[in-house]
Amino acid sequence: MNDRTRDKDYFSGRVLITGGAGFIGSHLCERLLERGNEVLCVDNFFTGRRNNIGHLLQHPRFELMRHDVTFPLYVEVDQIYNLACPASPVHYQFDPVQTTKTSVVGAINMLGLAKRLKVPVLQASTSEVYGDPSQHPQTEAYWGNVNPIGPRSCYDEGKRCAETLFFDYRRQHQLDIKVIRIFNTYGPRMHPSDGRVVSNFIVQALKGEDITLYGNGEQTRSFCYVDDLVAGMIAMMDTSSEVTGPINLGNPSEFTMRELAQMVKELTGSKSRLVHLPLPQDDPKQRRPDTSQASDTLGWRPTVPLNEGLGRTIAYFDDLLKVA
Repeated sequence: MNDRTRDKDYFSGRVLITGGAGFIGSHLCERLLERGNEVLCVDNFFTGRRNNIGHLLQHPRFELMRHDVTFPLYVEVDQIYNLACPASPVHYQFDPVQTTKTSVVGAINMLGLAKRLKVPVLQASTSEVYGDPSQHPQTEAYWGNVNPIGPRSCYDEGKRCAETLFFDYRRQHQLDIKVIRIFNTYGPRMHPSDGRVVSNFIVQALKGEDITLYGNGEQTRSFCYVDDLVAGMIAMMDTSSEVTGPINLGNPSEFTMRELAQMVKELTGSKSRLVHLPLPQDDPKQRRPDTSQASDTLGWRPTVPLNEGLGRTIAYFDDLLKVA
């Protein structure tokens, strides 16, 4: 299977998604079921939540397995998406040693499984491999500016090492690998207390609390709606074995944190004040992907504008807070 071009009309096999009960993973599970795949969702529920995939549990082609990817996994599948790893600073700094183990040992275990089964494996890497970039926007050829011993290093360097492992398995074992670098993604099913800027701002605005800006609020990010990201991930997996990446997946539209906060205030009708706190150590000042490769290689472009995606995300959090 890994020696031929895969496309959405052809491939209908069994797909393993590690971290499948997480924010992005749950949307990927849903999309693959919609197109006819069998889905094996694996999660240890450190940050993933059963509510994210609760509506899928009765689906005849969906299976849930509680498992930690730092331990070997013996299953039979046709494709592997490796998403397992806490992705927000609040969560990955809670147990930084385990975060590094999840990225590195988890990658080794999923690569070993892919090697045994001779199936393609996709690594969900991150824009954090670029660190606090001196190149803007960031292209895939940029090697990054990462602090190897800082409080964010468990995540940044863990993901960088995972990429190394993926390409070494390619060189040494001719494994069919795919590496994507995910830029800030948002949407329904984000964890309300994960510390990410979109969820932070929305929850604070809906509760009428102060909206916290770090530093002067002029640092920038680019926000990709989760449906667009999932479409890009599947498009990457559907390429021939010659396409390895890494490929940036994100929205190239760039906003300051102050602009984002003002947009959230307007969309929620909130009277929250904007307040400033010190900038965390090693927090990147700028982040915007060059998505030329994704466009040229995958025919992929994000389609959901920020105000539309924020509206959907605000509706989700509004319902969630009412239940709470």
